[in-house]
Amino acid sequence: MAETMKAVQYDKYGGGAAGLKHVEVPVPSPKKDEMLIKVEAASINPVDWKIQKGMLRPFMPRKFPFIPDIAGEVLELGPGVSNFKVGEKILGLLDFTNGGGLAEYAVAPKAIIAKRPTNMSPAEAAGLPAAGLTAFQSLKSAGVKFDGTNKSSNILITAASGGVGHFAVQLAKVAGLHVTATCGARNVELVKKLGSDEVLDYKTPDGAALKSPSGVKYDYVVHCAPPVPWSVFEPVLSDHGKVVDITPTMRSIFSSLIKKVTFAKKKLAPLFLVPKEGELEFLVNLAEEGKLKTVIDSKHPLSKAEDAWGKSIEGHATGKIIVEM
Repeated sequence: MAETMKAVQYDKYGGGAAGLKHVEVPVPSPKKDEMLIKVEAASINPVDWKIQKGMLRPFMPRKFPFIPDIAGEVLELGPGVSNFKVGEKILGLLDFTNGGGLAEYAVAPKAIIAKRPTNMSPAEAAGLPAAGLTAFQSLKSAGVKFDGTNKSSNILITAASGGVGHFAVQLAKVAGLHVTATCGARNVELVKKLGSDEVLDYKTPDGAALKSPSGVKYDYVVHCAPPVPWSVFEPVLSDHGKVVDITPTMRSIFSSLIKKVTFAKKKLAPLFLVPKEGELEFLVNLAEEGKLKTVIDSKHPLSKAEDAWGKSIEGHATGKIIVEM
């Protein structure tokens, strides 16, 4: 194996797609509880370029895009790794300190890696981890159960054609919920095919007001769209409805704290992804059963990673943006 690899990095905050650099760097070596992966595909999430803009300064590195989502093949096992074999196809999340996924090789921690089903392409697999886990944890945070014991049944999912939203729709149907979704007019049919019972064009008056066509009140809301005032959510919620916001602002975080300390019946909660053991495997099993599919917006070679980066910054992607090695 070569000692160096092609990778895409940046060395300062800001710059957008133009700030990315194509470089040649040493192939990393796996340490304890890590694996060396030959990366086949990686997925870009909005948080990646937000970090480049300085969102988590000074906690995140400036040397490379975070890009935790990858799919690939195990090449080498570090000490302590016994549940994977060399040659196995995998998908999962990288640790933010290990170099990012826009590279030919990456070192991955065994704790957040899963074996890839044969019915998933590398691109489909790379698109699943962060967005799928965010959708799953949002539903769980809202109070949704996946054991058939849900006492409430109506959910609203905003930006339902996006990276997180399209997974949230499918997972809500797995949980047996009645799904109302919002998206742009061009994606209404897609969101219906994903399982939504009702779909609103967010640019129409009813869509902007989040009003269900059938008049139902929402027991759960997974909010994947830009910020919306609480005054819009409040009238469409059931008596004990809960909104989970996957891109919370400081204002929404403060509002959620106020509602918590005042014991408000209708609740707002921010969601910060923290991967937990067994959750990725749960999603992978659903994908293997054909119950969870990755919608791919576009694919880009590593040599054109800046095009994928720019497309994510522009917004309005339908599903996931993928970079292939």
